[in-house]
Amino acid sequence: MLKFVICINNKDYEASLEKWKIYPIPKEGKVKGYIRVIDESGEDYLYPEEYFLPIELPTIVYEKLKKEYEKFKNFLIKICKFIKLQSDF
Repeated sequence: MLKFVICINNKDYEASLEKWKIYPIPKEGKVKGYIRVIDESGEDYLYPEEYFLPIELPTIVYEKLKKEYEKFKNFLIKICKFIKLQSDF
């Protein structure tokens, strides 16, 4: 199940995280004290866990965010494949 958190602190990560923005957690981070989120770059990175609060969303909001996340993820996969094809030339 896809989970979401809200960023409550972006100190030292201003270019990567927006304070008060909701971020998806694609998978649980395996490093104690850190959480893996998809940041503004579109990639998933580990950030200090205390920078986020877990949130529960109403079902309709959850479904819409999950759908948008899947579209975005598929878009990134297509771009990566395109870039790889271009680099093969």
